[in-house]
Amino acid sequence: MLNKSVKDAQEAIQDIPNGATLMLGGFGLCGIPENCIAALVVKGVKDLTCISNNAGVDDFGIGLMLKQKQVKKMISSYVGENKEFERQLLSGELEVELLPQGTLAERIRAGGAGIPAFYTPAGVGTEVALGKEVEEFDGKSYLKEKWLKADFSIVKAWKGDTSGNLVFKGTAQNFNTMMAAAGKICIAEVEELVSPGELDPNNIHVPGIYVQRIFQGTNYEKRIEQRTISLVEKDQTTSDDYFEYGIGLTKYGIAKRISKEIKDGYYVNLGIGIPTLVANYIPNDINILLQSENGLLGIGPFPTDAEVDPDLINAGKQTITMLAGSALFSSADSFAMIRGEHVDLTILGAMEVSENGDIANWKIPGKMVKGMGGAMDLVASAKNIIVAMQHVSKDGKSKLLKECTLPITGLKCIKKIVTELAVIDVLPNGGGFELIELAPGITVEQVIEATDAPLKLAEQIEEMRFL
Repeated sequence: MLNKSVKDAQEAIQDIPNGATLMLGGFGLCGIPENCIAALVVKGVKDLTCISNNAGVDDFGIGLMLKQKQVKKMISSYVGENKEFERQLLSGELEVELLPQGTLAERIRAGGAGIPAFYTPAGVGTEVALGKEVEEFDGKSYLKEKWLKADFSIVKAWKGDTSGNLVFKGTAQNFNTMMAAAGKICIAEVEELVSPGELDPNNIHVPGIYVQRIFQGTNYEKRIEQRTISLVEKDQTTSDDYFEYGIGLTKYGIAKRISKEIKDGYYVNLGIGIPTLVANYIPNDINILLQSENGLLGIGPFPTDAEVDPDLINAGKQTITMLAGSALFSSADSFAMIRGEHVDLTILGAMEVSENGDIANWKIPGKMVKGMGGAMDLVASAKNIIVAMQHVSKDGKSKLLKECTLPITGLKCIKKIVTELAVIDVLPNGGGFELIELAPGITVEQVIEATDAPLKLAEQIEEMRFL
């Protein structure tokens, strides 16, 4: 049998030169090649082009390489947890290419599969589309995207054998499985290295043909970016739902109202921020499955006494646990579900929404760049999209506009908006905003004043319902 094992991370990465293009697996801090990153920092290799979904955090993961100025260019999707990355980007020290998360996953998958180009709806009408071919299929516009390949792909698995076969645990498949195939040389670090024949062939996630070097890593920290536990009663209205004097809604009240839009049997995707809170209020009498971009279907809030397995954490989102009927898969498969319109409802945050249903939620030029993550893929393909947002910005400006002023995430895609003031429908075919519900203590006049675009009034405007 082929023996591809090497002693350690230092030996595995010893021939990576300055100027190399690297793919580094992981989603947030889940499934990242910690040992190889540490070895690269010690080696001091520079002028790297790094392809990774995230850029780590300031003191861990790729963030350590950014801190040492080893990275010349990043090709990523969401980088919102790394302040040093954002500083280098805004100062012009770092070249950055930000991609929709599903596009990044599929470009990597295509690179490993020998497919030079493909079409996707994600990013149509946005700055991602600049300079790219657009073609129409069945009445819908799609962007032409090209494969991504690398000199070295560096991945982290749970178990592997000396022939290079890999098995992942929990959501650690994420970008690792696609990247293994897309590098000229794939380096795999594993928590447990075994002899050929000890792994069940039926459970192999990455066949050894894609892996050139493998070693058993040590001292894995498996950090968690964010853990959230809620003890809120789902069907109980509390003072946390309202602002002082019972006027308007807090973020908890917004989340609770949106939960009433979820129907039995739905597959639902929740975005970062207020949307994540919606999971706390899903009625007990309905059954749904939550779909997560990192490769998990079927999740719910963690019980407070549960032990947390970092491999099951969705980076940057609420701590989660698998329910009966759950499934685990790669990020490429996750976005195939999204692009294929298999998700019934998507709930997102937003910085702005236009009266045509356009959404902007990923960038403030010159001030803030977090990356679009999976948002562009979701808004391009979801059947129903609800926005959870504050009606006005911190400086008092309306976020419901005639036209978005910030870079667009998606065009004509939003169906409903829930804010601290009201529930507003976005009418089809450019029909604009229609006020259908008022938050407690809020008047029609207040909503009109807080809305930049024209606001139609429903025949019957109700007080926002919870129970």
